[in-house]
Amino acid sequence: MRILTVLFLLLTLNISLAQENEDAFFIKKIYNSTLTDRMSYEWLRTLTLEIGPRLSGSHQAAAAVEYTYQVMDSLGLDSVWLQPVEVPHWHRGEPEIVKIVNSPSRGDITLNALSLGNSIGTGPAGLTAEVIEVHSLDEVNDLGPKVKGKIVFYNRPMDPTLLRTFSAYGGAVDQRGAGAIRAAENGAIATIVRSMGSNIDEVPHTGGMYYKAGVIQIPALAISTLDAELLSNLLKQEAVKLFIRNTSRMLKNKQSYNVIGEIKGSQYPEQIILVGGHLDSWDVGQGAHDDGAGCVHSLEVMRQLRKLNYQPKRTIRCVLFMNEENGLAGGIMYANESNRKGEFHLAAIESDAGGFTPKGFGCDAESNLIEDYFKKLKNWETLLGPYGITFSTGGGGADISRLKSQKGLLIGLRPDSQRYFDYHHTAEDTFDKVNQRELALGAAAMTSLVYLLDSYGL
Repeated sequence: MRILTVLFLLLTLNISLAQENEDAFFIKKIYNSTLTDRMSYEWLRTLTLEIGPRLSGSHQAAAAVEYTYQVMDSLGLDSVWLQPVEVPHWHRGEPEIVKIVNSPSRGDITLNALSLGNSIGTGPAGLTAEVIEVHSLDEVNDLGPKVKGKIVFYNRPMDPTLLRTFSAYGGAVDQRGAGAIRAAENGAIATIVRSMGSNIDEVPHTGGMYYKAGVIQIPALAISTLDAELLSNLLKQEAVKLFIRNTSRMLKNKQSYNVIGEIKGSQYPEQIILVGGHLDSWDVGQGAHDDGAGCVHSLEVMRQLRKLNYQPKRTIRCVLFMNEENGLAGGIMYANESNRKGEFHLAAIESDAGGFTPKGFGCDAESNLIEDYFKKLKNWETLLGPYGITFSTGGGGADISRLKSQKGLLIGLRPDSQRYFDYHHTAEDTFDKVNQRELALGAAAMTSLVYLLDSYGL
């Protein structure tokens, strides 16, 4: 009996090693194929240089929908379709003007500025008021009546000591998103915010902000980090008045689409593994890292599976979401429709952190499931570790977040983030900032994870 037990254990071990070798071989094929191919880079070239910035509701966004639909349709997928979604249509208007207008020692000083997405404008005449500096939303409440009639200047920088720059971004972005609400509740007439950037430079960053029903809407703009430093230093010496002029406005909602394609699973078609990114971008720059890279990553996953003649057990679906930047309409519509149909997403992988060298994946799920899911992922580090890929908790993405209730696993690709916030939401987010090999590595990592999820489930 002992001999039989030992033989059984040896046989099981040999089968396990053989399967691991087979997995390692196929993952190597994925990397070899992806790294010797330029197709994702060429797709990105078209999205950024030929179509350009793709703010939802714009002509360029519509062109991006048509282009990526045609790309998906050429990949030999089992089905490709457009999912209608109504999106906001915000227009920036004329170039913004922000000036310090009462510095006796220096004269007028023009600051580098961009309106925040969804902001109203000042009107053609602009406005002038004294500036009051704060570092948090709560500080506005503490000042109360002192901010009435003034321009509130939010100047809390991203924490430079945090190695994960997305954590630093998360610790500062509330003042951009909700700053206008808090300031207006206390009587301010406009807000400016220090750009959400990790560098001290002259480049202003736009980004989404929102208003609250019942609270007066006031203009909201961002200034560059270098100008934020200048303004803060000047405020320590004297009172400062700013002149602000912007003409941004919200137009009527537009009809747009999520672009979707899938390969049907052969054994468990009801289990969906999603890969995706968001097709829209801000109207400055070309939306190369945010999020053209994520879109072509996801398209490349589908192309490589077909190219390598891989027939998945589970349904593999690519979704290019519309309107992540200033409304999340695409992600909300997709989740609502998925829930209405009773679908189950075993896993959803979002790429929305740039096209830099991939370092791993962050994951999230319902609290009673994440521990078991994470153990499964950690077992795959022996296969993906040689490519620099590790797993950590905390992740997912904005567009897939509403799928969490389906009790699958939400996963976010985590590239090296040290340079991401130099370009994020700026005119600097252009095609030339993306390295072809780094972009291909991201697609290879996602394809490899899809292969493992499909092969073994969770």
